[in-house]
Amino acid sequence: MRLGVLFSGGKDSCYAIELASEEHEISCLITVNSDNKDSYMFHTPAIEWTKIQAESMGIPHLFGRTPGVEEDELKDLKILIKKAVSDYGIEGIVTGAIASVYQSTRIQKICADLNLWCFNPLWQSSQTELLLNLISGGYEICITAVAADYLDESWLGKHITVETISELLVLANKHKINPAGEGGEFETFVLNSPLFKKKLSITDSLRHFSRDSGRLEIRGVD
Repeated sequence: MRLGVLFSGGKDSCYAIELASEEHEISCLITVNSDNKDSYMFHTPAIEWTKIQAESMGIPHLFGRTPGVEEDELKDLKILIKKAVSDYGIEGIVTGAIASVYQSTRIQKICADLNLWCFNPLWQSSQTELLLNLISGGYEICITAVAADYLDESWLGKHITVETISELLVLANKHKINPAGEGGEFETFVLNSPLFKKKLSITDSLRHFSRDSGRLEIRGVD
């Protein structure tokens, strides 16, 4: 089956591509850049660099924008998915959703409206196992945003490793949060995966941090 993947450049959407590609053809990646940095629907940190990731994977990439008005931004997503149907003949949509009912139900509705299959290969996965599988599977993952009072500026730009996972698990147990960042505690950008033909590296970046949240502004990727 020909599928399009909702692609943010983060660990979950990258892993969803790998899992879906085991039995299906990944025809294109679909990315929406929201002007609303606090979008409920879309991942926004480092989103402009998804083009470089798509090139490394050799997968066609559709990139659209939205003002990011809550609920209305779904109309812009639907337009881009329609283009994927027209340009690449996709028959379904892949998401990296793990537990977000807000996101999954809205994407499922768009798929139902367009008569597309909605495939969520990570749905209800163990978040600890997910992180460990990514590291053992050769993923290189950088943290690009934090939004929790126990994740300070030092986490921006940190790579997720076995040691980092151990730290996250301690914090998860202490603060009753999601170790994989599913609650928005942190966002990520993938620099390497089994599907990348070339490993990426961040050549220039700047940290922006205030109180209990911050972002890594990526200025260059090679």
